[in-house]
Amino acid sequence: MINYNNRRFRVVSNVESGESSIETLFHYWQEGNVLWATYKGGQVLFGTITGIVNRDGTLDFTYQHVNKEHQIMTGKCQSTPEVLDSRKIRLHEKWQWTSGKKQKGKSIAEEI
Repeated sequence: MINYNNRRFRVVSNVESGESSIETLFHYWQEGNVLWATYKGGQVLFGTITGIVNRDGTLDFTYQHVNKEHQIMTGKCQSTPEVLDSRKIRLHEKWQWTSGKKQKGKSIAEEI
């Protein structure tokens, strides 16, 4: 089982309706199966994630942030990890905004 405590990630691909980018740094923490993170950079002034690591290794979490337009944005995400040959983690994410137009999207984040 992957432990996310004190790991950092950057988004390497995202759809147009997403607000995170290569400029957004995510810092994850974990205690038991409880997961949380902070993130900022690019279009995101500051954000937090709260969720769980499931028995199958997937992550389920909600996120909220303040963007550069000073809007509070919220959403939910399911993330599937992949361990790369380099031993770094790649997260395949399926997300949906719960605010605004409630669009869905996919992104990929990689450990740095």
